[in-house]
Amino acid sequence: QVQLVESGGGMVQPGGSLRLSCEGFGAAFNTYGIGWFRQAPGKRREGIACINAAETNTNIADSVNDRFTISRDNAKFMVYLQMDSLQPEDTGVYFCAADWTPGFPQAPCKLGRLDYATWGQGTQVTVSS
Repeated sequence: QVQLVESGGGMVQPGGSLRLSCEGFGAAFNTYGIGWFRQAPGKRREGIACINAAETNTNIADSVNDRFTISRDNAKFMVYLQMDSLQPEDTGVYFCAADWTPGFPQAPCKLGRLDYATWGQGTQVTVSS
């Protein structure tokens, strides 16, 4: 089973950018779809971006699809979330999660949190002036 570690969070002013990284350890990373989720204070965890195991399909939530981009490098066991034009409402803890899809690397990825069995510990993103 893969283990995930997020990094790259921090504090940024409105309009700024951050790139989050999700590193996988211990298993065949290219058999997992990876999703990024965020949880704002007092709110449910929501899916914001995902990419399938084969790197052929991505899905971005409507709330961020003109500002966030997801990518992955299976050779490096890494998935990235590029976040531009950040706004205060983007503040929250960002988690990456893994959905095991053995034999179906081309399967479309999903934004539902219940589809993911393995989670990282999260990284805090704060957007404030």
